[in-house]
Amino acid sequence: MTKKEWIRTFSKIAFVIYMIILVYFLLLSDGFGRTVRHDSFHYNLIPFTEIMRFVKYREYIGFDNVMLNLLGNVIAFVPFGALVRFVINRSVRCYEVVLYTFCFSLSVELLQLVAKVGSFDVDDLILNTLGGLIGYIVYYLIKKIDQLSDDVQGKRG
Repeated sequence: MTKKEWIRTFSKIAFVIYMIILVYFLLLSDGFGRTVRHDSFHYNLIPFTEIMRFVKYREYIGFDNVMLNLLGNVIAFVPFGALVRFVINRSVRCYEVVLYTFCFSLSVELLQLVAKVGSFDVDDLILNTLGGLIGYIVYYLIKKIDQLSDDVQGKRG
């Protein structure tokens, strides 16, 4: 198995494991109140409302909860942006990764709304999409470093 084939296979397996873990935490986890069903729909459609609320009331909410919500939504989608190209089996452009991440995040938010677990929050869409973009940038930088390394190795050999 070549290095490229090994990376592709490993990335696909990592993506499947990542998706299982992500779906669990976003839809099923007790720790995030996902098993408590609401009687009504909970949603926020005004951009940056929840983000600003977390920042404004950080002393009351607690630093850990602010970081969990804001950074957690970003960090949770970094692997999606980094690995999505391996699942699609072709190179993807930055705007495609942003679109795929947004669509996947929208699907999760809609599931939360319909299932009445958690809440639909446009701020989560923004933060999750930012995480996917960061993941793409990380993948792109690693790819460029790997190419530079291969170029240096080629000149030495």
